[in-house]
Amino acid sequence: MRVILTGGGTGGHIYPALAIAEQFKEQGIKAEFLYIGGKRGLETRIVPETKMRFETIDITGFRRRLFSLENIKTINRFIQGVKISKKLIREFKPDIVIGTGGYVCGPVVYAAAKLGIPTMVHEQNAIPGLTNLFLSGYADTVAVSFEEAISKFKRAKHVLFTGNPRATMVQHADRERGLASLGLPGDAKVVLMVGGSRGARALVEAMVQAAPLLKPKPDVHYVFVTGEIYYDEIYERIDQATDSMPNYLHVLPYIPNMPEVLAATSLVIGRAGASSLAEITSLGTPSLLIPSPNVTNNHQEANALALRKAGAAEMILERELSGETLIAHIDKIMDHEEERQRMSEAASTLGTPQSAFLLVEEIQRICGASAVTQ
Repeated sequence: MRVILTGGGTGGHIYPALAIAEQFKEQGIKAEFLYIGGKRGLETRIVPETKMRFETIDITGFRRRLFSLENIKTINRFIQGVKISKKLIREFKPDIVIGTGGYVCGPVVYAAAKLGIPTMVHEQNAIPGLTNLFLSGYADTVAVSFEEAISKFKRAKHVLFTGNPRATMVQHADRERGLASLGLPGDAKVVLMVGGSRGARALVEAMVQAAPLLKPKPDVHYVFVTGEIYYDEIYERIDQATDSMPNYLHVLPYIPNMPEVLAATSLVIGRAGASSLAEITSLGTPSLLIPSPNVTNNHQEANALALRKAGAAEMILERELSGETLIAHIDKIMDHEEERQRMSEAASTLGTPQSAFLLVEEIQRICGASAVTQ
């Protein structure tokens, strides 16, 4: 099978695409992949590391001011992107083209549909992005991570709830290796607060405020992940605020083996990106979510609300975040084992560990049912 993957801008669009490719390998399905990304997104760093063939097109999103020079340039980039995509598609001769979100999906999936190639788009968030809404009228299948998103795709031929394929990737994560990588004993309870791979200023400031308020609890260790850009500054400030770092607090710049650490975590605190939520629900990990207000359509808040409604998470809006509110929520969850267990069970009901399998199954169905026209 020959597959074109496209998705870009952020890891939330890129990693699901790579998870689909990994599932082909896991199931022993022989496939050749071409990844088409944008020239400016994280995919330019992440995808080449996989050794997958990688091509780029120049594409940007629309500005809020409709009649502007930048929007005219965006239209021209879309037209050129469609032309380049058609050339790559004719050359590669894919059986299917799969888009996982981001501006780059627009011209690639649209070009494939116009050439009669089977297509699928995957929407990670509870509130769909504009690109996927546009493409839903052309794709053979729209796969969604949140059941709430199904009703949003009114133009789609077929909508399927699959969950997020990142959920599948964490299923075999080793808890003991996660604890060992942190230098913690096997009976440790980990409270993990993550500021994101690039850091998030509001979250790391809350870490500094919360650090001197943390109370020692039996077997509980707090792990604060600042992001590399903030690490030196935040470590020094926390060290000063606590009058030397307590042995139950661990401040790190990043975690390279996040699935294993998540498997060892009793409570995770962080943003509400779709891929992260897919991982923690797959593992049944309780969460305290602080959605980013700086995302399209405020979709992280919608993601967080879906988990809170199910009883799997609590939420703090960024404008309400402080060291005191953070500690109050942590204590409420960590001091009540029954509450934490209830949250864990609720998270597990939302998890879709079979997601990548369902997506590959749908890909095979589409390809088997469609005539491929070059």
